[in-house]
Amino acid sequence: MQHDEVIWQVIRHNHCSFMTKITTGNFCRNPYNVTGLCNRSSCPLANSRYATIQEDEKGFFYLYMKTIERAHMPNNLWERVILPRNYEKAFEKIDEHLMYWPKLLVHKIKQRLTKMTQMRIRMRKLALKTREKIMTTPRKEKKREARREEKAEKAAVLDKSIEKELLERLKKGVYGDIYNYPVEEYNKVLDMEGLEAASEDEDEEEPEIEYVEGYEELEEEDDMEDFGGLAIDESPADDDNDDEETVTIHQKRVRRDSALALRKLEKDDAGAKLNKRARVLVEVEHEDTNERQTAAQ
Repeated sequence: MQHDEVIWQVIRHNHCSFMTKITTGNFCRNPYNVTGLCNRSSCPLANSRYATIQEDEKGFFYLYMKTIERAHMPNNLWERVILPRNYEKAFEKIDEHLMYWPKLLVHKIKQRLTKMTQMRIRMRKLALKTREKIMTTPRKEKKREARREEKAEKAAVLDKSIEKELLERLKKGVYGDIYNYPVEEYNKVLDMEGLEAASEDEDEEEPEIEYVEGYEELEEEDDMEDFGGLAIDESPADDDNDDEETVTIHQKRVRRDSALALRKLEKDDAGAKLNKRARVLVEVEHEDTNERQTAAQ
């Protein structure tokens, strides 16, 4: 049923999909080949009892073993045993499982484990070093991106010019009163016009200058006092009537002076000084009236 010599003669002299012939020799691309060479002792297909070392994605080493007792079960053809991280303990594990196997095959398996361990150490050292990474420059992609960028710039300029032309026509009233364009653009135009109108109003408005007259009340008081003095000078020479008129005028002036004095106290010092001058004028006029009364008697 399982004849290794017949299988090897067919593979070697007829056809093998794993065999690669080059100038330096014949090599085998089968992943279970322990040496990578195409020969009778290293072929995993032409040997009923065979073993090799494989590495998984996580970095663990496994010992794969094939025996003739499982040849009729292809799904259970290979037996896998994980090897420890320690190099010496891995050798002990190999010797334990391959105690009665051919010495040449055991030696090749240990050589494969040694090479794979050295390769892992070298990979770790290279990963720790900072090395420059050489990157290729994709010329086709650069040219493609440059063309796309140029087209995008042209399209943006064209869109802006079209928008500007439409806005000018809209302001001139070329399209009449009926419009049908997006609401977002319409709101944008309204906002822009509102900002322009607000800026124009701000430029046109100028601060108005107002002039306020000061000391109006004091001037009115001086005028009234002068007018009162003239009225007294032009009064008739009747003694009784003169006495009554002078008393009433004096009372009115006293009341007015008291009210004005209260107002002037709330103002600045200049107003207070002017109020004092008005009081002196009142007293002087009162004395003049008394002198006129005595002179008439």
